[in-house]
Amino acid sequence: MSEHKFPTEVIDLPSRGKVYSKDSPLKDGKIELKYMTTREEDILMSENLIKKGVVIEKLLDSLIVTKGVNQDDLILGDKNAVLVASRILAYGPEYTAEVANPKNVDEKVQHSFDLTKCPFKELVEGVDYSNNSFDFQTPVGKNKLKFKLITGREEKLIEKDIERTKKYGFNAEVTTRLRYTITEVDGDSKPETINSFSQNMLARDSVALRNYINNISPDIDLTSEIEIGGEAVSVSIPLTVEFFWPKSI
Repeated sequence: MSEHKFPTEVIDLPSRGKVYSKDSPLKDGKIELKYMTTREEDILMSENLIKKGVVIEKLLDSLIVTKGVNQDDLILGDKNAVLVASRILAYGPEYTAEVANPKNVDEKVQHSFDLTKCPFKELVEGVDYSNNSFDFQTPVGKNKLKFKLITGREEKLIEKDIERTKKYGFNAEVTTRLRYTITEVDGDSKPETINSFSQNMLARDSVALRNYINNISPDIDLTSEIEIGGEAVSVSIPLTVEFFWPKSI
């Protein structure tokens, strides 16, 4: 079968590549994507992939052209940016969705968003992003922690662990995410130490750590100010099934 060549675009990543290792193809802060074709539309319509919950992952892997890279390698903020860029390349920047008024959830409107106007979160000045390793001291317990930003690969493992715990009748999402995020506690990187700390961390320290991670994490801002009922409100752009399968297409 002959090899077909498709047009591609090189897009910037919110992390600017700073969190990746020196030998990573992502180190320059860019990734190459191809335009979506009917092959990718087949992926989107695959009932098997939809049931397994992996349709978006398979789609992104099909669109990423950069050698040696797949969506599992990306930190979640960069993956979000690739998702938005892929949609723009496929169907254009206009995305129409139903949104609710955050001040009155019963009040809903259809709104067309311009995805090209979604800015990247600025990297926090003074934070060392190299090697995806960060320092944090808990405000109450005074524990010195090291942590990392989660990649798509680790997110899959987290989701599997969370689903496993739900089978036993409880939700361990907070402790599970901490266990995968924290890499060192007071100089100790043993898994059993991290696991024990994650399960017994003071609630105030947990909230402080999660807020700090959210503050420094590179990402694309998927909020927008729109007018509802004659008033300007800030809403989150909903990523519905129509994000990659618009009704008008």
